[in-house]
Amino acid sequence: MAHRVTGVLIFFFLFVHVLDTALVRVSPEDYDKVVATYKTPIVAVLEYGLVAAILFHALNGLRVIAVDFWAKGARYQKQMLWTVVGVWIVLMLGAIYPVLGHAARVVFGS
Repeated sequence: MAHRVTGVLIFFFLFVHVLDTALVRVSPEDYDKVVATYKTPIVAVLEYGLVAAILFHALNGLRVIAVDFWAKGARYQKQMLWTVVGVWIVLMLGAIYPVLGHAARVVFGS
């Protein structure tokens, strides 16, 4: 279920991204305003969520491929799921500072 949810979230992000990028042709001033909102701490948290969704979707996709194409994949799918979750947690902990560092400095000061 989480694989499907993250896939839908990524799709909607890509849809909004295409729309806001297309805005530059329609109204460069409005495009600049939209891009300025992307520099807020709230959007940084949303960006962290996007990183989480993409990373989980990618890692779980590899697990799904292993289940489908490896003869013993179905037997080990639970262990592979917990491995995916563990790797995802470690990588998300490592992404906290690079993704949220600027937002933390804006909110709490340097």
